[in-house]
Amino acid sequence: MSTTPRLPSAIDGQPANMGSLLAHQPELARGFGALYAQFWSHGVVDHPTKETVRIRNARITDCGY
Repeated sequence: MSTTPRLPSAIDGQPANMGSLLAHQPELARGFGALYAQFWSHGVVDHPTKETVRIRNARITDCGY
């Protein structure tokens, strides 16, 4: 899996990353932000476990972000 974004940044002067790529579609960015907030603020899994899973997933997929 490539860690190089396939789209240019939508924010002048900033490198392409997940946030600047979502800026191409503001409604999608808002929806993703709301969903992502739910993942992190609710649920039965504690925050340290969620963070560990996030880091492990990034390593497995060779995510540069």
